[in-house]
Amino acid sequence: MGKLLKTGWYVLYVRSRHEKKVDNLLKESGLESFLPLVKTIRKWSDRKKTIEAPLFPSYVFVKINSAKDFYKASSIEGACTFVRCGGQYALAKEDEIQKIKLFLGSEDITNINNDRHDLEIGEIMLIQYGSLAGLECEVVKVNNENKIVVRLNSINQSITATIPPQFLSKISKAV
Repeated sequence: MGKLLKTGWYVLYVRSRHEKKVDNLLKESGLESFLPLVKTIRKWSDRKKTIEAPLFPSYVFVKINSAKDFYKASSIEGACTFVRCGGQYALAKEDEIQKIKLFLGSEDITNINNDRHDLEIGEIMLIQYGSLAGLECEVVKVNNENKIVVRLNSINQSITATIPPQFLSKISKAV
């Protein structure tokens, strides 16, 4: 692949509300892509509806193995550019992708959403039970609910979710 690009999960920035279309086009072109979707309730004046919305609006993760894959992904209809952090292309780590997949696949966790804002540093906890057992997280109190936060430092994002407090055990106090 060239000197500037490494193999891995790159973050493709896409046109607003084109995430699902771009994800499908990437898969049709033979590229491995990942679009994390969460179920959310949208309210209108006359009704409520449950829909699947992107966890990270305008982002689609693409597994890039060669320069050819890089250019193929960037030429997909609806794709704008690859996300850059500090002058380099944002590269999500494999374990971060796995954390997102674990979050989305767990029935024990509710109210999943992402949070771009820096949260107050809280206690670092270990999830003891459920499908996320063994995963470290940070706990943040919001409206008297226990919210856990998993930070994805490589793309400057965080995922928050509600988890039962009995699933957690204390590790240490963050500094």
